[in-house]
Amino acid sequence: MPAWIRVRPDPMIPRLRITDRGAIPGAGLSGWPARVARRLGLLALAVLGTLPHTALAQPARPALVLDRIVAVVNNDVITRLDLDERYRFAATQLKQRGTPLPPREVLEKQVLDRMISDQVQLQLAKDTGLRVDDAELERALNRIAQENKLTLQQLRAALERDGVPFTRFREDIRNEIILARLRQREVDNKIMITENEIDGFLSVQQGQLGRDEEFNLSHILVTVPENAGPEQIQGRRGRAEQAVQQLRDGTDFRSVAAVFSDAPDALLQGGAMGWRDGARLPTLFLDAVKPLQVGEVSPILRSANGFHVLRLNDRRGAAAQVMVRQTRARHILIKTNELVPEAEARRRLESLKERLDNKADFAELARLHSEDASGGKGGDLGWLSPGDTVPEFERAMNGLAPGEVSAPVQTPFGWHLIQVLEHRSEDLSRDRQRGAAQMALRARKADESYQEWLRQLRDRAYIEYRLEER
Repeated sequence: MPAWIRVRPDPMIPRLRITDRGAIPGAGLSGWPARVARRLGLLALAVLGTLPHTALAQPARPALVLDRIVAVVNNDVITRLDLDERYRFAATQLKQRGTPLPPREVLEKQVLDRMISDQVQLQLAKDTGLRVDDAELERALNRIAQENKLTLQQLRAALERDGVPFTRFREDIRNEIILARLRQREVDNKIMITENEIDGFLSVQQGQLGRDEEFNLSHILVTVPENAGPEQIQGRRGRAEQAVQQLRDGTDFRSVAAVFSDAPDALLQGGAMGWRDGARLPTLFLDAVKPLQVGEVSPILRSANGFHVLRLNDRRGAAAQVMVRQTRARHILIKTNELVPEAEARRRLESLKERLDNKADFAELARLHSEDASGGKGGDLGWLSPGDTVPEFERAMNGLAPGEVSAPVQTPFGWHLIQVLEHRSEDLSRDRQRGAAQMALRARKADESYQEWLRQLRDRAYIEYRLEER
């Protein structure tokens, strides 16, 4: 999507790639998997529909090739037109970010590789019933418009002025939400952090320099397939060495990342990792960047996922915020679904709000009506710090005086009535340290686990690469 569009990760997620496997058995359309055959049949009809009737009556004339397959991914295909559209989109984004464009064939390969990785994940999501319905998608689009200080109609007009069809943008956002939730389900939710791990992390952190610093990094990852032989490993290392040599020759890091990096965000983000706490960095990365001067590039690093190259863009001391304003609140939640549409959920809460205004007991109504785990506790959410809830909930909560009950509030979880019980300012030095340690361990494990999970997912997929065919 255009560089000016800000897309916040899915707020429901806590804080959010080619192997030639040979030809498909069988010859002709009948030898293809059914879904591929159907797509090819529809493609043929579409091509025929674009030709004048006279063209159909002149079989001696050469056929006009309008599309072809550039990759097969399990039971689906990626066509030349699909790739061309994504290539134009990626090239536009790189230009908007000021990143020099690599040669077309190199950028095409990176774009296709990203499309294949996305396709494999989306197929798994579909096969396992992961969906984002239209109502939820509309809420996400409205949030994106609001965060860019636009109405939805203005966002649509601005996208189309930039040459981005709104229907394509809409489906891209749907897919981004699905991919984020798939990662949450398959990777993030399975990560467990024990108290012993937190204790060990804090003990090690106290004895290591750099853990209390923050680093702005850029990253190149050259993956190594599972069970790769010595020659394949050496070839992948040679690719990392080529990237380092280009960096030493003065080539822009973003351009090198777009060409060489296998990281999912390399193409459009140019390898930028942004600011990371030293505590959140793997020890391998932290040890490599601590001695670097701003602008310097690390040696090639080897991990289980492959070879890494880091550049230190900037460094600073970590923020020392300790005093935090907390709010103790409770709520009543009505979730929306096929049986309970938005209007019905809001109507039910308005009825409950009227009862509360007439001195009904909030805790009792929450136990009877709230549709989340807090209902059994009278809706009590305990003490909440900034960032503990989604922005829509936090904004409404912060606008309430103690004892006040909100009007119905919509968030991605459904509709809420919120009551603030009290506020306090709390010194969270020890709790904050342990919470930060838990987040750092979780983030570190999540990044590593996701790369490994994605590599295994691709290794299990049938992928046939046809980009070089003419």
